Amino acid sequence: MSLSRLITPLFCSSSTSADSLVAASYVKEKMESTSWCLADSKEKIRKMFNKVELSISSYDTAWVAMITSPASPHNPLFPQCVNWLLANQLLDGSWGLPDRHPLLMNDALLSTLACILALKQWGVGEDQINRGLEFIESNITSIKDEKQHLPIGFGINFPSLIEYAQNLGINLPIGATLLDTMVQNREIELQRGTESNSEGWRAYQAYVSEGMLDSQDWKTIIKYQRKNGSLFNSPATTAAVFQRLKNAECLGYLQSVLEKFGNAVPTTHPLDIYARLCMIDSLERLGINHHFKEEIRSVLDDTYRFWVQGVEDIFLDPTTCAMAFRILRLNGYDVSSDPFYQYSEDKFGDSLKGYLKDVGAVIELYRASQTIIHPDESILVRQSLWTKQLLKQESSPYRLYADKLRSYVDQEVKDVLSFPHHANLERLLNRRSMEYYNVEETRILKSSYRSCNLANQEILKLAAEDFNICQSIHIEELKQLSRWVVESRLDKLTFARQKLAYCYFSGAATLFSPELSDARISWAKNGVLTTVVDDFYDVGGSEKELVDLIQLVEKWDVDINTVSCSETVKIIFSAIHSTVCEIGERSVKRQGRNVKNNVIKIWLDLIQSMYKEAEWLRTKTVPTIDEYMENAYVSFALGPIVLPALYLVGPKLSDEDAESHELNHLYKLMSTCGRVLNDIHSFKRESEEGKLNALGLLIAHGNGVFTAEDAIEKLKGTAEEKRTELLRLILHEKGSVVPRDCKDLFWKMIKVLHLFYLKDDGFTSNEMYSSVKAVIKDPVIFDELLARQQNLNYVEASNVMPQSS
Repeated sequence: MSLSRLITPLFCSSSTSADSLVAASYVKEKMESTSWCLADSKEKIRKMFNKVELSISSYDTAWVAMITSPASPHNPLFPQCVNWLLANQLLDGSWGLPDRHPLLMNDALLSTLACILALKQWGVGEDQINRGLEFIESNITSIKDEKQHLPIGFGINFPSLIEYAQNLGINLPIGATLLDTMVQNREIELQRGTESNSEGWRAYQAYVSEGMLDSQDWKTIIKYQRKNGSLFNSPATTAAVFQRLKNAECLGYLQSVLEKFGNAVPTTHPLDIYARLCMIDSLERLGINHHFKEEIRSVLDDTYRFWVQGVEDIFLDPTTCAMAFRILRLNGYDVSSDPFYQYSEDKFGDSLKGYLKDVGAVIELYRASQTIIHPDESILVRQSLWTKQLLKQESSPYRLYADKLRSYVDQEVKDVLSFPHHANLERLLNRRSMEYYNVEETRILKSSYRSCNLANQEILKLAAEDFNICQSIHIEELKQLSRWVVESRLDKLTFARQKLAYCYFSGAATLFSPELSDARISWAKNGVLTTVVDDFYDVGGSEKELVDLIQLVEKWDVDINTVSCSETVKIIFSAIHSTVCEIGERSVKRQGRNVKNNVIKIWLDLIQSMYKEAEWLRTKTVPTIDEYMENAYVSFALGPIVLPALYLVGPKLSDEDAESHELNHLYKLMSTCGRVLNDIHSFKRESEEGKLNALGLLIAHGNGVFTAEDAIEKLKGTAEEKRTELLRLILHEKGSVVPRDCKDLFWKMIKVLHLFYLKDDGFTSNEMYSSVKAVIKDPVIFDELLARQQNLNYVEASNVMPQSS
């Protein structure tokens, strides 16, 4: 039985007969127009690879502005920062990012108070100070709003700034009750941290040094200093430490940041490695990475060099470490999972992000754990278990902090749990990612920041345009295929399920680029034909007809009109014959030779394996589990779908390489995994129908030792083992003779299989219909994406306590 048994038919109406060259011409025309239409967007995005843009942080700039000059304690060391504060107050009297989200009012309060203190310290900007105080007075009640997103360390830093303001003689418009509550909460937080006596607390304490006042042991925190002279890549922290210790490396870091950014500083620097990896991740998730292959390869080469060198910006941050590991490994770089021992479940809390209970870091660690390729990577197995468990807990403490707005984080958690890497079809992922891509995304550390490298409208616009152009090609191809079904008379075979839309969907959802049209058509046609042949050998054909079809494929060059066989056999053979010949002709363009004979052999292997299964049933033969699996991985019918497409995706594939042990192993691993998943899913129905099934055979040959539950667990283990080994072979480059683009097709089919079998009861008809529509029928409306995002932001903001202006 083949994969096509899984889901019920989806009706796809046929069009009138037309030459398939019309569709081919349409595809070519679209491909030519695509390049022109997207050129402007692609060029803008391409430039983003060259430079990481970061917004300025008023909060951090204020702390740098407060540093006194060693030569003159009554003057600032960096007067240009003071001047920047004077010139960059917002119209409402606050400092911070313009157009801030309503949930970031506390961030604005913190930045505004820090800027007021810096100006007051140097006796300048009286008008700005007064306007800033008015802003604080108008919005201080947001402190009591639990829905407000708190910057890291707010509970310590804000009360400390208030105390410093009082020392400077500033009369802050804050009620005594509210002030007492904030101070009391700060003391509780400090007491709790001190009692924990954890390394994570000490890291957090060092990170918020500017708010620790005289309670900080300044000499011990210098152990957190990085090679670039900073503490945690934070200008505010580094400025506070330099003010106390006059550390030369701290000064060097601050000078270098100002040299890069001018008269002000960002809230974190450098962010280059993380930002570029995020950009690559976004491009991949949105389905437009194929437009930037050279740029991505250059970034990954640099990242791999940094990985080998042990660069701090990767390994001191669990989020960056996990993202670098995942993206590098999936792109064929040889990276070890050993660095994750420092972020194991019992050690994660020792890191700053572990102490902060950062859900973003947990998400990335979970994603990284899904790229296991070696049997001894137990660290990733354990990492998958504990991170998944944390993400599944709605009341998880790891939901206490996120560097993004909550609605987007919650959706990210839901998505990563619902669709693991091996069940994430590219086009469905692309569509979901577009719907939740926040073009105005603001990140929050000790203060908020933005970066066009992390999110911008141009990337979303390109993704939407590219999706729609590809989809228009898919629609024309599906029309062509609908005509082919009718012209081949396959619709006349009443015993056969009509599954064209699903067969085409599995190809379009993975091989979606315009230039892969030939591969998609081959994938879909062979998917339809394997469904028909599966039904033919299962219920539709007599014993003579089954043999007749095998003999016709063996002879191949026959005049079907003179052959003595049934009309059913003639229809099936003619459809196979024309499809194989078409694939052979189209292969010449890419392979420089006709691969027809290779494809004939693939088809012959399939129908012979199906005949063997039919004979087992007819003679009531019960094979051993090994005999069954050796035949069943072929009869699962993925061979004619995947293997001919290898010749049509681009790279040269010689006959020698096509027959290599490596390629055959890839095929066997993929098919065995699929067969096992199928047999688990269909066990009940096939048992009732008296059909062979791996699960049933395990129980039958188990001498009463195997229960159904035991057998299911064993087969699930087998599927996971085969999937892991398959991914290892796909990613392994040294000594590989099969091109990576060809190997990727095996993984694409694995994703199809796991998506279909993701639930114990399989994909329902409604779920599958919705997925097919999302990929093939419904276009992406860019303006609707922006409106949806605005609505999401509005809904989140509407729950915020109203602020006076």
